[in-house]
Amino acid sequence: MEPREQSESMNNLEKDQILSTEAQNEAQEVVNEEVTVEEPAAVEAPEAPVTPEVTETPENPEEPKAETAPKLNLAGKSKSELVDMMREVAARPIEEVKDEVQAIKAAFFALRREEIAKERDEFLANGNEESDFTAKEDTDENNLKELLNVLKERRTEYNAAQEANREANLEKKRQIIAIINEISSDPDNINRQFNRVKQLQQDFKDAGDVPATADTEIWKEFQRATERFYDVLKMNKELRDYDFKKNLELKQQLCEEAEALDEEADIVAAFRKLQELHTNWREIGPVAKELREDLWARFKAASSAINKKYQTFFEDRKSKEKENAEAKTALCEKIEQITTDNLKTYAQWDEVTKQIIALQEDWKKLGYASRKANAALFARFRKSCDEFFGKKAEFFKTMKEDLSNNLAKKIELCERAEALMDSTEWKEATDQFVEMQKEWKTIGPVVKKYSDSVWKRFIAACDHFFEQKKKQNVNVHAVEHDNLKAKKDVIAALNTTIEEAAEDAPQVVRDLMDRWQSIGHVPFKEKDKIYAQYRELVDKAFDTLNMRGPRSSSDGAPRGGRQSSGSDRGLSERDRLVRTYEQRMSELKTFENNMGFLTANTKSGNSLVQEMERRINRLKEEIAELEQKIRELDNA
Repeated sequence: MEPREQSESMNNLEKDQILSTEAQNEAQEVVNEEVTVEEPAAVEAPEAPVTPEVTETPENPEEPKAETAPKLNLAGKSKSELVDMMREVAARPIEEVKDEVQAIKAAFFALRREEIAKERDEFLANGNEESDFTAKEDTDENNLKELLNVLKERRTEYNAAQEANREANLEKKRQIIAIINEISSDPDNINRQFNRVKQLQQDFKDAGDVPATADTEIWKEFQRATERFYDVLKMNKELRDYDFKKNLELKQQLCEEAEALDEEADIVAAFRKLQELHTNWREIGPVAKELREDLWARFKAASSAINKKYQTFFEDRKSKEKENAEAKTALCEKIEQITTDNLKTYAQWDEVTKQIIALQEDWKKLGYASRKANAALFARFRKSCDEFFGKKAEFFKTMKEDLSNNLAKKIELCERAEALMDSTEWKEATDQFVEMQKEWKTIGPVVKKYSDSVWKRFIAACDHFFEQKKKQNVNVHAVEHDNLKAKKDVIAALNTTIEEAAEDAPQVVRDLMDRWQSIGHVPFKEKDKIYAQYRELVDKAFDTLNMRGPRSSSDGAPRGGRQSSGSDRGLSERDRLVRTYEQRMSELKTFENNMGFLTANTKSGNSLVQEMERRINRLKEEIAELEQKIRELDNA
């Protein structure tokens, strides 16, 4: 009900409450007081306030309602998607979907108008007359219209059912009035009918809405029937006083609630609550005659305070709507200045996308403009957004095939790596992993949502292989420690042989030297130290035991005895050193290639990277040592 109608209804009700029945005696006067309804059912309100918007639906801003209209995310939806949304809405109860139907309908036909405008422009551009233009038939539009027809039929059926229900309620209320009149016509038994009439009064209140054209008249008939009943009813004073007291307490409570609404921050909510309080006031029975006027004045004063705030609220909102309209116009101008002509890369598109999203966030922070301006500004802003994201979608569509091919290549590399990751052919598998890592670098980007997962899948296979290889190297370290112990045993034996200087000491020394050469690598940090001890003892043995003949400075071979055997041993040692040198160079190359890949794709501090750095440094030191030994053998 509009505020002007509320005010007029209130004045009419006040006039209708004046009882014409004069009491015949004191008892009848008490009865008359009990049934008198001296206040209106509707609240006073400003003459013509601007109705506040509660929820923004840009395509069709709504007036305030008892329940907030649902928010729909229609931005960027295609016509077919809107038809699907309408189909989902059509499956719900008809009384719940009015606002959603209007919003989807407005969004769809906005898109359809744009399509028709483009068709007309193309038609005219081809030299045709505008009068000859006919828009192409649109399947989505036909589907939407079918759904709208279904909804219209359901709405018609629902309205008919509601109207039938209101007619039924009207008939029920007429029957209640007829029963009360019949009871009033039997004064001999009227005292026994008091509780029944009370129940009939409650049934009348609970009967529900009736057609608007009959609402006032049926209420007057009910009031007259009730007054007639109490006119002829002789109620005792105790019952009358109890009823008056109960009604007084209830109406005083309503006054307190109405006065408390003055502190309510949400004036729209306060106004709606006031409507409920007036409905409750109307349903409560009368109070003592001497209290009626003052009690109603108190309730009416509280109502007037809320009405005044309600009027002020809409005046302030008009000013705010003007500010919002100016701010939204500025946002429209900003977004219209953004151009996509020079956007050639993903990064450039993403950067401008951030600007668009930022403008959209600024838009969301703004309140409403006036009802007419708000819809136009939203359509203008959304058009710019849709044009940008349409161009972005077209750009990304052209890149989709390349991204898909790159993903297929990377998945194929993942499969190859996973098939090889448990291999124990360390050298061959390492070379293949290095080649796959190089190939990975040459493949372009993939779709962002797969980028991390496919990379993690590939690096997981690489990490698994190198972790297994690392564990194998741990076993090698154990062997190196065993070799260290064996070489220490040789040094101890050399020392004993030199000290004892037995007759066969030279041969024992040579055998110990052969044994030294047969022992493999020792830990790198012990290599120089143990070798220095060994070389010192070999030199001491040659000097002390008078072992003449040439020897190399690298292995302490004897200078005397079987010269040809010593020479052959020196050549054999050089070949062994050269082979070891070539092997270390090959390993160094592999590790350096692998290291270049891992440092580009693995976080710093990764244990695998650190281990590879140590291995590379160690290989470089071993290679330098091998080069020195080979030069010494060549100079011997």
